[in-house]
Amino acid sequence: QVQLVESGGGVVQLGGSLRLSCAASGRTFSRYAMGWFRQAPGKEREFVAAISRSGGNTANADSVKGRFTISRDNAKNTVALQMNSLKPEDTALYCCAAAPAYVSVTRYYTAPREYDYWGQGTQVTVSS
Repeated sequence: QVQLVESGGGVVQLGGSLRLSCAASGRTFSRYAMGWFRQAPGKEREFVAAISRSGGNTANADSVKGRFTISRDNAKNTVALQMNSLKPEDTALYCCAAAPAYVSVTRYYTAPREYDYWGQGTQVTVSS
């Protein structure tokens, strides 16, 4: 069982930056690949970024490439999402998620169905 709690959301102006953090409970955090997803009102959940167990492999959605960076600290059981050059279309509820990756330390996942555990989310609003 993994419990996830996000923080760091807020209201920011166009072009601004935010750093989201996700704290995980439990002693097996390093056995999970992690991801960030977002959902805007009236839209489907959207993949944002993912990171492997080791942290050495990452993936970003095309819409955030060059602006968002995912990272993790297995010693602190945390995963972060650094968001720069924010745009109004980045406005959404951002959730972190954990996917079991007991075999591979290099694999990451981009599909929500691969993730077993989800946080409640933190709201990001970008004003123009």
